[in-house]
Amino acid sequence: MAEQKNETQEQDLRQILKIRREKLSALQAAGEDPFEQTHFAWDATSQQIRDNFDEMEGKPVKVAGRLMSKRGMGKVSFCDLQDRAGRIQLYARRDEMDEAVYDKFKKFDIGDIVGVDGEVFRTQRGEMSVRAKDIVLLSKSLLPLPEKFHGLQDRELRYRQRYVDLIVNPEVRKTFETRSRFIKLIRDYLDEMGYMEVETPVLNTISGGATARPFITHHNTLDIDMYMRIATELPLKRLIVGGLDRVYEIGRIFRNEGMDPKHNPEFTSIELYQAYADFHDMMDIAEGILSTAAEKLLGGYETVWMGETVSLKPPFCRMTMAEAVKEYVGIDFMAISDDAEAVAAAKAKGVEIPKEKDATWGNALYECFDQRVEEKLIQPTFITMYPVDVSPLTKRSPQDKRLTERFELFICHSEMANAFSELNDPIDQKERFLKEVEARAKGDSEAGMMDDDYITALEYGLPPTGGMGIGIDRCVMLLTNSDTIREVILFPTMKPLDTI
Repeated sequence: MAEQKNETQEQDLRQILKIRREKLSALQAAGEDPFEQTHFAWDATSQQIRDNFDEMEGKPVKVAGRLMSKRGMGKVSFCDLQDRAGRIQLYARRDEMDEAVYDKFKKFDIGDIVGVDGEVFRTQRGEMSVRAKDIVLLSKSLLPLPEKFHGLQDRELRYRQRYVDLIVNPEVRKTFETRSRFIKLIRDYLDEMGYMEVETPVLNTISGGATARPFITHHNTLDIDMYMRIATELPLKRLIVGGLDRVYEIGRIFRNEGMDPKHNPEFTSIELYQAYADFHDMMDIAEGILSTAAEKLLGGYETVWMGETVSLKPPFCRMTMAEAVKEYVGIDFMAISDDAEAVAAAKAKGVEIPKEKDATWGNALYECFDQRVEEKLIQPTFITMYPVDVSPLTKRSPQDKRLTERFELFICHSEMANAFSELNDPIDQKERFLKEVEARAKGDSEAGMMDDDYITALEYGLPPTGGMGIGIDRCVMLLTNSDTIREVILFPTMKPLDTI
């Protein structure tokens, strides 16, 4: 039965495609090729008409957009026109237009793009509308839009054909409008603090600035392999050395890693660095950006994400990693000083240390947090004081050399931001790079590489610096109640259809 239904649908589609191409051929034969149209001087959007109806009623207007529905009653036709701002009803009446224009309009299809010259009025039923005087076909739609009652619901198809998704699902447009506004808000927030926006290379001769597996490409002229950036950290800190005291970059990051609801191989982040600041200053900025975004974009501090009601009202909770592990796992790592004892305590709670990592106190603490605590953090929580073992670019804590002045911000068990008091000791930094090199030699493909030029930069002197990275995509997921990162990336990475 299902096969018969699918066959019928395919036959119907083939017939629709045939009819639409015949219509196009007829137009072209008559010298009215819609694809030769180059300009239409519209002067109002659907939203402007709705917002200013009393002032605009009875006045001429030009609108342009896509036909989303047609309801014909002989000599009178009603249509819904969709433009950049929403929809407005069109009212076309044969005896109020040139008859030839009206007859051509009657043959237009849903999905066609048109320009309309008319006047603003309200129908007898009270619907704000445009009374058409002239309608011109600006582009012909040769493929039918999805059936109007069910729309485009298949997620895989939505992501592959985002252009159709944006046409037929208004909430998708709102998601990306929110994304755009959020990025602008970040820029405004940091610009007002005296930050300077900069751009750094996407292609690098080494992979650095984060713990991640890179994409590798080849530069033909130089005949060398290059790495697509996994972070913007090291170039930005070079600029701090150079005297640009407050810098940030918003851009694409590339990591050759798994794909799941929270991860896409290419994603957008912002990294910012401020001289003479530390990780406490970065916490204040992260808190300020998200709370301000909630106020300005959502109209209040509360939002719903992943089925949880989240409050973005400051101040956010702040806990050290050791405090969080003690509360949720029951191990007091600050009372343990021996590596073997720490690892044994972790294993007693069912926490395993990955084989590629050393069996140290720091790795035991981190794995307890990663495996047993992170999933419990729902409300905004800054987890601070990370072990040196997992923080190769972070300044050590003066109080405990096993720890670093680092935090990550978690909301609904998702990492939203990562920040440091930046390591500015070139000798210590070189030793940590060497440990990363050793880990890489042992098979850890995510470990970092030696960056001799960065060590040279530190030797010229990096002032005390606070730095932070914020995941733009996850923040937009939070602000739009999206359950997968693919909902907030216009063109997410997809497996080619011919390999499925």
